[in-house]
Amino acid sequence: MGNRSAWEAASGKYVQEHHELLDQARYSSSLTAVELEVLRPLLADAPAVVHLQSGHGLDDLALVAEGARSVVGVDFSSVTVTAAQRRADELGVNCRYVIAELPGAPLRDGCADLVYTGKGALIWLPDLGSWAEDVARLLRPGGHLFVLEAHPLVPLWTWDEDEPRIRPDRGYFERSHVNDTFPAGGAVEYQTTLAGIITAVLGAGLELRHVAEHAEPFYRWGDLDAAAWRGRLPNTFTLLARKPR
Repeated sequence: MGNRSAWEAASGKYVQEHHELLDQARYSSSLTAVELEVLRPLLADAPAVVHLQSGHGLDDLALVAEGARSVVGVDFSSVTVTAAQRRADELGVNCRYVIAELPGAPLRDGCADLVYTGKGALIWLPDLGSWAEDVARLLRPGGHLFVLEAHPLVPLWTWDEDEPRIRPDRGYFERSHVNDTFPAGGAVEYQTTLAGIITAVLGAGLELRHVAEHAEPFYRWGDLDAAAWRGRLPNTFTLLARKPR
């Protein structure tokens, strides 16, 4: 199964869980504490946001609640985009969605004060250099890129509950692997080292403002309490970069 087919199949849950996701958007925020620590000073200026690989759209609703003037979400899944737009419309939130494959967002140059992305986004992109150049194109001078993403070491951690272990079938410097936990099965994730991600951002002419590694994963699966999530290992990172004025 190709990645698009896998993602369309997996995205059906966003349609089935429409009312649950509406309640989440009304009564809680999908933005994490480590995100808000970096984002709140930027959101105070009511930025126009572009969310690349926007998924279910709850982050977009939360960004508006925190001060964003508007959010444009871009995702290649028509199922996901349709479900996200329905939620935004029902809640009366200034978000609109575009179906497109990335990089190459069909948006005008310099349309964003903030490009937001992550939480399982970069792993679907084989060429982060082209992605970073597209981000730089979308940003106005002085605008920012913010990423919260799974740490590139995460594919190596097992989900054993007694001790964290290294998977024998994975390597940090591999280019890709098949995700055997993905809901639709058989989707290929692309791997890049943390240095590779930073180099792609710098290569697009953006200025690095912040990089931090965090022990907490951005998502926990059901009741699972993997030992790799208990503070000894990196599971996420945050990155902030700025387009020079």
